[in-house]
Amino acid sequence: MFPRIATHSLHRLRSKRRVGKFPFLLLLFMCFTHTGRAQQNIEVGLFIGDSYYLGDLNPAVHFRSVQLAYGAMARYNIDDRWAIKFAVTRGKVKGNSEKSNFLPGRNLSFESPITDFSLMAEFNFFPYFTGSRWNWITPYLYAGIGGFIFQPASGGEKLKPLGTEGQNLGYEGRKPYSTTQVDIPFGLGLKVSIGKKFGLTAFWEMHKTFTDYLDDVSTTYYLNGPAISQDDKAGMLSDPTQDHMPGMQRGNAKSDDWYSFSGITVTYKFDLRGKRKCRDNKHF
Repeated sequence: MFPRIATHSLHRLRSKRRVGKFPFLLLLFMCFTHTGRAQQNIEVGLFIGDSYYLGDLNPAVHFRSVQLAYGAMARYNIDDRWAIKFAVTRGKVKGNSEKSNFLPGRNLSFESPITDFSLMAEFNFFPYFTGSRWNWITPYLYAGIGGFIFQPASGGEKLKPLGTEGQNLGYEGRKPYSTTQVDIPFGLGLKVSIGKKFGLTAFWEMHKTFTDYLDDVSTTYYLNGPAISQDDKAGMLSDPTQDHMPGMQRGNAKSDDWYSFSGITVTYKFDLRGKRKCRDNKHF
């Protein structure tokens, strides 16, 4: 009898110990879960990379005529999956009709600076923290809304004031376009933690615009090419070969232009809250 009573008491004691440990384990789990999800930090960084465009002078070839691009960003990490990023990027795009199979022989070219402002939401495929020993790398996707400023030129001559498709004359109801536009940025990339405070991001993003005049080419010719005077600057930039007639196709008005940024961003993390009560062993 006594052995049975002793054994029963021992089981009850062990059960109490397990029950006593449960609140502690639950508290520890909640601590890890909270600190593993809510980051409350901001990362700021600098970007260096390239830019290019897709449009009437380069309809389909990515990374053609790439140019230098650079910028700065600030990212608020909501948790280990989601973040909000604001970025300012400066780049340049250019194109030449003679490098494209679309309507060859036009001899049209342009280049334009682009200043882009974008607000985007980011989603990490895996839990990620800058400074983490375990969650230190993840691919991610992002999208948002933005605005940009551009100014197409050819041979150093700004093209918009010239109305190269008859905008200044109201030809076929055409009006001058705005060089300040809205765009939709989206892309993908890879985040890597390279220290307690530093992160590295490689990305590629596209920007859908709502203008077909990023390259100053969209619709049809409006002048009698052979009759254009060599002294007519606007006419010569509208039809450099002087062999087109009014109404002949100059661009593709059915599709708007796109531009792209890609490169590397180095970030530095600033924590927004004080020392945690529960130490996250996954960090540092």
